[in-house]
This record gives sequence, C-alpha cells and structure tokens, in this order.
Amino acid sequence: MSRDLSRLIRPKTIAVVGGGAWCAEVIRQTAKIGFDGAIWPVHPKSREVLGHKAYASIEALPAPPDASFVGINRHATIQSVKDLAAKGAGGAVCFASGFSEAAAEDTDSTGLQAALIAAAGDMPILGPNCYGLINALDGVAIWPDQHGCIRVDSGVAILTQSSNIAINLTNQQRGLPIAYVATCGNMAQLNQADIASALLDDARVTALGLHIEGFTNLRSWETLAAKAHEKGVPVVVLKVGASNEAQAATISHTAALAGSDAGADALITRLGFARVRDLPVFLETLKLLHFNGPLSAPTIASISCSGGEASLMADTALNSGLTFPPLSDTQRTRLGDILGPMVALANPLDYHTYIWRDVATMAKAWSAMMTPDIGLTFSVVDYPPENRADWDCATEAAIKAHKSSGRPMAVVASLPELLPPDVTHSLIDGGVVPMHGLREAISAAAATTQISAPDTAPLALVSAEPPQTPHVLSERQAKTALAAHGLDTPRSVSVTSTGNLTKAAEGLTPPLVLKGQGIAHKTEAGAVKLRLTTADLPAAAHAMPTDSFLIEEMIDDAVVELLIGVTRDPAHGFVLTLAAGGTLTEVLSDSASLLIPASPATIRAALTSLKIAPLLNGYRGAPPANIDAILHAIDALQAYVLANLDSLQEAELNPLICTPTRAVAADALIRKDMS
Repeated sequence: MSRDLSRLIRPKTIAVVGGGAWCAEVIRQTAKIGFDGAIWPVHPKSREVLGHKAYASIEALPAPPDASFVGINRHATIQSVKDLAAKGAGGAVCFASGFSEAAAEDTDSTGLQAALIAAAGDMPILGPNCYGLINALDGVAIWPDQHGCIRVDSGVAILTQSSNIAINLTNQQRGLPIAYVATCGNMAQLNQADIASALLDDARVTALGLHIEGFTNLRSWETLAAKAHEKGVPVVVLKVGASNEAQAATISHTAALAGSDAGADALITRLGFARVRDLPVFLETLKLLHFNGPLSAPTIASISCSGGEASLMADTALNSGLTFPPLSDTQRTRLGDILGPMVALANPLDYHTYIWRDVATMAKAWSAMMTPDIGLTFSVVDYPPENRADWDCATEAAIKAHKSSGRPMAVVASLPELLPPDVTHSLIDGGVVPMHGLREAISAAAATTQISAPDTAPLALVSAEPPQTPHVLSERQAKTALAAHGLDTPRSVSVTSTGNLTKAAEGLTPPLVLKGQGIAHKTEAGAVKLRLTTADLPAAAHAMPTDSFLIEEMIDDAVVELLIGVTRDPAHGFVLTLAAGGTLTEVLSDSASLLIPASPATIRAALTSLKIAPLLNGYRGAPPANIDAILHAIDALQAYVLANLDSLQEAELNPLICTPTRAVAADALIRKDMS
C-alpha cells in the first residue's frame, strides 16, 4: 500500500503530543531551525508550553495537523495515533520504545506493534522507537534532541535505522549540505525504501544516503531504485548487520562463499547503488555526489608538492578500481614548460615547491593535469591549524584551475582534521570539492563509479515459508533434473552392486570416473577415482565406503574448473555464486555473487572479475574456454531454480568443467523439499 508522506515530511502545522522533556525539545528544535508554521502542544493539564497555546486533547486541535510527534509511553501512543488518524492528520513520529525491538524480553511488545499499525490505518507513521525527521530545506525539526543541521537550499537526504548515528551525522564538519535526515526505528508500517522514495519527491535532494541494517520487502527496493534512476538521484548505501540466517549449516561449498553479506552486496549492486563500508566514506561519497556527481570515468590525477604524498596517493588507490592514466606527450610538454627540468613528470605529480605561492603558475600546472579523460583531479594539501596565510595560494590555485579547465577538482587533506571549516567553505564557494582523508577520498571516488542503472528484471523472491524437510538428491538425480533444463552432463550409468560394474560400463568410452553415491564431499571421503579403464572399476569400487556407484565418461580437456552455486538467502533472494571450482574453491577464495535472475551480460562481467579470468580467456597460449557454453550452463541452473522457487534450498555445480567446446557439470548437488 502506497502512502502519501508529503504532509509529514513537509508540514505546515505540527502537533507535539506529550509534556515531557523530549516533547519540549521538539518544540525548541523546531523553532531553532526556523519553522514558520503553527506548533500545537497537546497536554491535558497545561494551558501553554514554551509560549505556544496547549490543547487538552487531539480532538481539541483547531485542525488536522500535518505532522505530529507522539512522545508518550507505548500504551498511550497507540490511542493517540488512533486519534490522530481519526482527526485526519498527515502522519506521526512514534518516539516510544518497547515494541517489536523488545520482543525477546517482553512478550506483549509484538502485539503492541500490531495494535499500533492497526491504529494508524492509512496514516503514515515513522517508528516506533525513532527520533523522527529533520527537513533543513523548509525548517522542520520533528526531533527530540540536539543536532547539527542548518538551513540549506539543496542537499543530500540521509535515512538511518539508528537515531544516534543520525545525530552524529548531522554534526559532521565536512561541508556536506544535508537536506533531510530521517530515522525509521522499527519500521512497523513504512520500510526504508518507502521513506526514501518519499524523500526523492523533493527535487532539491541531490543524493540519497541509506544506513541499512537489513532489507525488507524487496519489491519496494526495486521500485525505489527505478525511481532514483529516473530522477537522476544517486544512492549510497552503508550496509551493516549481516544476518547469520543465510549462513546456516549447509552441505555445499557455495554457502561458505555466499553468506548473507554476499547477498546484500549483490542486491545493492543490482539496484544500481554504491556501497561503502564506514561513516567517513559514506559522508565523503555523498559530498562528492552532491557537488560533482559520479565520476565520468574511473580515472584520477593527483598533484602535490611532496613525493611522499604522491606515493601515498598511488598506494591508496591500489585495488580501488581507479587508475592514474600516464601523462600524454602534450601534457609532458606543457608541464615541462611550466615546471622546468628539475621536476620529474608523472601522474601522480610531485610538482615540488618551486612554484609555491605563485597562484597563476600553480593553476596552470594543475590545469595541465585536468584533461577530459580524467574523472577527478586531487590536489593534496594539509592546512596547518594556525598561520595559514602561506597556504591560501593552494586554495586559490585549485579554484582557478577548476574554473579555467572546467574539469572536476577536489582538494584533499591526507589527515582529515587538517582541512579546516573556513577553507572547506572557500573551496565549495569556488566549485572545488573539499575532501577529508586520502583513504576516504579515494574510496568515495571509487564508490561513485558503482552508480548504475538498476536491473529491470524482477528478483526471484524466496517464499515466506522455507523448505521444511530439505532432502539431498543423489548426484544422478540432480544431474537428471538439471539436464532437463539444458545442462550438459557426462554420459553415465548408475550401478548398485560391485558385481556388474564392468558390464554396466561397456557402453561408455574410457577414461572413466567412478564415484560413490550418497556422499556429499566425495573427494575427502576417497569416493572418487579418475582415469580408470573398464577393468579398473571393481578394484576402485572395493576401496569406497558405499555400495552405490556412478560411472561417468571423464572430461579430460579442461581449460578451467568453475563452481556455480545457488543458495536460498531469506533476506535477499537466491544468491548465484561463481567461483574457482574443484579443489581450488577454498584455496583461492575467488568468487562473485549475483542474484537470480542474472542476465548473460551481468554473468559475463562477473566471470571477468574472477582471479581465474585469464584462464578462461586462454592463458599463455592455452586455448580459451567456451564462454557461451558456460553461460548456457548457468542459464540452465537458473532455469531450474526459477522452476523450484518454493522448494529449493541450494544447488551447486562443482566442478563445472570448462573446455574449448563445452561446459560440463562433472558433479551436481541439489537440496530441496521433497514433500
């Protein structure tokens, strides 16, 4: 159900229900940020609260309030929300705790949350167990505590499940203009995607930052991603709180590679969002997106007056996905004319201190680095706490270089505290992005390159009820089921007695593989024997701990072996894992995770990202694997998953033997509900 949050987040009238210190603070903060609408305290015993006329009840209010802060105990909150809904209010912030977040300690809490949802009806509510929201564009602070937001004309919107983290983020001193801050608490009625979608309706929002503990209602996230892309608003995600649910005991290698966090990462990528790992990078990424937008290319340039700083920049960018393109002949000529023969020309550039204080020359040298192929140019400058007059030239040169080149420019302090607020604001006024910390700046720049169009194919969702009695199919059963969807498997025969192995194998072409059936990890149990002749089979079988066997033709022209697996992730859907296969799975820890359904282009890109990609492409003269055959095998596995969504727990091909002509599942595992 879609709810209209516009009155709640952009109110003209605000009711504050309750008489405690938290409610008084809401009134103070609303006045402090410059709210010019009506504030209506609701208190049965007070005639006035902080200079505002008080009303004895919600029914006595002069009109339906656009937004309300309900700051009373959890039991009274339910009745007040019901009264607000009946009054026609635009929405409410439910501050009280003791609802579903306390379920482990209080058996009544879950029922109370259900009662709250019922009381709200169609009226939107934030929380319970949340601080509320700040709208710094229109001067609204339905917020019961101090904060650092100031009025802005445009800025980023930040949404978090943690009120304390929200407070901390508002007090950042990094020059990031924050338009909205909202906390969602228990998300009893509205999940984060619903709230974020409402914030996107304001054209003054330039980027969206989400601190997420867990995803709910994946369809609403798909809707949000499509809306953000349509509006051109980039989204940054700080995902924490990886669940243990997707790492429950399983029998496949895939589960170890595709834990809950892998599923979250795959979902964020699929939605076209950027993922970051800590709060400083979260803020720096939002700042870069606000002032500059995503990098036009994953290429950067660095300029500094220190060889040490140039080396630090180069090392910091290592493995980030960003590159330092070498200087062109034109750049070398231009820089040589400006800097003279004493400076070694490179990117990153150490321009020494010969031109320090000469703003015009500094700007010319920096402009020479800022060619159209460079996504972002960094000037590394650490400003001293005092006596900064000699450093003004760096600020002026950066602004001048940006204006003369028309290219994106950032000034980054290697130590975050050495970029003071006054310099930060001077840079912003000049169109240059101030960035705090080398690692944070590089990580933020790299994160912006993750922004992309979302995948438009609907996710394959897991059923509400997981498989109740998952059963492991035999290898032959698994291969037969997958072959029905197009998977290439070796020619084989199943035998239940050692006495007729030789006769059963007469129709197969050696070399052969003998496998003991009913054993999950056959190699470790000694239940796999390779390169056998027909005559070798009885002796090989005698050493195995089983009386059931599978005889297969051996695939012996492998270019590389892959693991292709699928696990059921309750939070994110079905995670498709691509990894180095066979005995190398654990050794290399080389994997990529996607969500089903994944397109051929997405799968191809994931294969390219693996460490073993050079082997797939033909390493040192070796023949390449047949990529189309690999894609066909993965498509067959996906088709099986889509046909068994309600019953499947996990499926795995390991190894998928990739040859110059085929991609053959040498082993297959399926665990599903057979009831």
